[in-house]
Amino acid sequence: MSNNLLGVLGNVIAAVGIVVCAVAGINRLLGSYHLFGYEAMTFFIGGISLMVFAALIKLHIIKQLLAAR
Repeated sequence: MSNNLLGVLGNVIAAVGIVVCAVAGINRLLGSYHLFGYEAMTFFIGGISLMVFAALIKLHIIKQLLAAR
């Protein structure tokens, strides 16, 4: 895959992770332990894992760019 496509994919995945974490956090701050039948912390951990995956994609891009030098 090209670095531009991977960069966009990483940005989209990171944005989705941020939104998932924000929704879970706001839901939890409003006093509800559950969201769509699951615990709010499950969604929060899922959002964190999406952001970590996005960071790994960005790290892969940096590695490719440095190796091309």
